[in-house]
Amino acid sequence: MNHPLHLRLSDAEKTRFAGESLADSLYGDSITIFLTGDLGAGKTTFLQGFAKKLGITDPLTSPTYALEQRYATNRDLPLIHLDLYRLNERDSVQLVESTEDLPGIRCIEWANRLPDSMKDRYAISLHLEEDGSGRHLRAQFGDTDIPTEKQIDDWRAETMISPHITAHCEAVARVSSMLADALIANGQIVRKDALVAAARLHDLLRFVDFKGVRPVGIVETAETLQTWEIWKKRYPVGKHEAACSQFLAEEGFSVLSQIVETHGLRAPLPSMQTVEQKLLFYADKRCLMDRIVTVNERFDDFVMRYGNGQKSVDHDTWYTFTKEIEADLFPNGAPDLFS
Repeated sequence: MNHPLHLRLSDAEKTRFAGESLADSLYGDSITIFLTGDLGAGKTTFLQGFAKKLGITDPLTSPTYALEQRYATNRDLPLIHLDLYRLNERDSVQLVESTEDLPGIRCIEWANRLPDSMKDRYAISLHLEEDGSGRHLRAQFGDTDIPTEKQIDDWRAETMISPHITAHCEAVARVSSMLADALIANGQIVRKDALVAAARLHDLLRFVDFKGVRPVGIVETAETLQTWEIWKKRYPVGKHEAACSQFLAEEGFSVLSQIVETHGLRAPLPSMQTVEQKLLFYADKRCLMDRIVTVNERFDDFVMRYGNGQKSVDHDTWYTFTKEIEADLFPNGAPDLFS
């Protein structure tokens, strides 16, 4: 289940920061964002932060009188800003329908002017409200489907994933949850449900990589080897990250597919655009098997297991890259995961 996200925003600066953070959690080419909230609740302030992170240099103001404004962004997608405040329901429907076929990021203020039939369940829905000492933001990501517990269990059974790898995935999910909570407490938007589900599945097809050295604890039988060969033929991509990403996309979980796609240590280094991709990558590097460890401990083990104790240029590059991701996510230092 995709639970609503709740952020406590103490002031306008935090509201703009939350808007900026939404730009780091966008998936797909056509995105609709519904905004609701009373006058003065911070909708335009939020969108100003959002627009800034999208590279929009023009001042973004409420288009109450213009009804619609369009801006070029740094994402090769335009931002289409609609305001329904002064429109009745019929005119609101007409304005929104006129932009439905336009590719881009469509932000609709006063979306409560639309009938329920127009409220696309695949949209991102944001509601802002004031309580006298700050603002509350509630976000629902309708564009993100989350697999059920049964689906995850069934996939693990079908792939005959090792209990050892399952334990690792659950550890990464726990770390991902803690890291997400730390960012959310700071007013940052994170799709926590999607991140945790992706973490639980990120090594579902880990055996695609098995050729020589196996992770410690892997027990192979004739049945598991036969099953793994069937899956390898189904996904002959050579790397478990790409295989799992393709599998999740085929199952209808496109956001999870994109989150898991970049979690591995590969050459060239993965290109991560969203905060969830960065969090999964980093959480994976904080888990040694099913234990939470430091980045240094994780890479020391990596060198011993795959480099026979000899560091290579790749090892140093990957370590540096991971520390850069850590600093990007947590400029004031990573949260304590051991207490």
